[in-house]
Amino acid sequence: MKGFDAFSDSSPLTDRRQGIREGKGARQPVKGGNISAIGCLKVWMGLALAGMALFFTGCGMKENGNDSISGVPEYVFTYAENQAEDYPTSLGAYRFAELVKEKTGGRIEIQVKAGGLLGDEQAILEQLQFGGVDFTRVSLSPLSEIVPELNVLQMPYIYTGSEHMWKVLDGEIGEIFIGFFEGIPIQPLAWYDGGTRNFYTSNMPIRSLEDMKGMRIRVQQSSLMEDTMESLGAEAVPTAFDQVYSSLQRGTIDGAENSWPSYESEKHYEVAGYYILDEHTRVPEMQLASQVTWDKLSKEDQQIIRECARESATYQRIQWKEREKSSEERVRAEGCQVILLSEEEKERFREAVAPLYEKYCSDYMDIVEAIRNAGKEP
Repeated sequence: MKGFDAFSDSSPLTDRRQGIREGKGARQPVKGGNISAIGCLKVWMGLALAGMALFFTGCGMKENGNDSISGVPEYVFTYAENQAEDYPTSLGAYRFAELVKEKTGGRIEIQVKAGGLLGDEQAILEQLQFGGVDFTRVSLSPLSEIVPELNVLQMPYIYTGSEHMWKVLDGEIGEIFIGFFEGIPIQPLAWYDGGTRNFYTSNMPIRSLEDMKGMRIRVQQSSLMEDTMESLGAEAVPTAFDQVYSSLQRGTIDGAENSWPSYESEKHYEVAGYYILDEHTRVPEMQLASQVTWDKLSKEDQQIIRECARESATYQRIQWKEREKSSEERVRAEGCQVILLSEEEKERFREAVAPLYEKYCSDYMDIVEAIRNAGKEP
């Protein structure tokens, strides 16, 4: 059974967990979403780079039996990260690699390839499923194209705040979603923070639901995100993360949506000076391992990897909070106009996306209700 920790047996959601234990709904390995011609090119470019990493570093390959004596690692793995090296998720990746090397006495080395060197998140997920990449961190948005149940955890306005989200993910409900990875060649390791996503636009601010009408908004490769934009009256434009700046600059999109750190890190505020605090969604992220890689490791090493992942997640969340604050301060100092939607207007946004729960969560409304109740508990 995959998971961060063992399930308890005292929960009202026991039946749901038991179904997962028994393999109900288990799936065959799948590829994520539909990929355009450009997407295919990026996948193959990523595969070529991964192949080079295999050739030059022995990615995921076991060395000779005298490695512990000679000081040469027994395994050398790659960790793909599409964000910049100083981004909180990248810092979490480096911390993870450092911990693994320390706790295995140098037997396992993880080489972090940050800055999108091995492709975007969708391309990385493709590689991860057959071992072209060993470890990564991705947003739940592209990952939900492979594990659709994860859409529940990123539904618009489902959380009351950060504390509520972590109460869900770090608890029993989070464990249920780990069970949904059965039948998928990906091993979930830890939850990472992706912050709150807000809209930002180039030519006009968003102050009401009516302002969304007809706007071309960049979204990740995610059916849920596309439907969310359309429910709000906007036109969803799936675009690779590294193409957002130029798309805003050329005017092929009117805006995008992301967290403070992403908005600041990629300097999107230079071409989209209106940042709207609508908090339409909190999209958690996950640190993952390829099942191909996982199966190479002993049970003892697997346990070490899990422990290091959890420690790195704690570190990453701290880094995220600090970066979120500094990113907002920098963007405001650069003259970005920050707009806070009124509670009345946010309620209109909530009502507009409410039908999406029926489309994406009809089989999981018991879990949706449990998530909502968790936000009401003291």
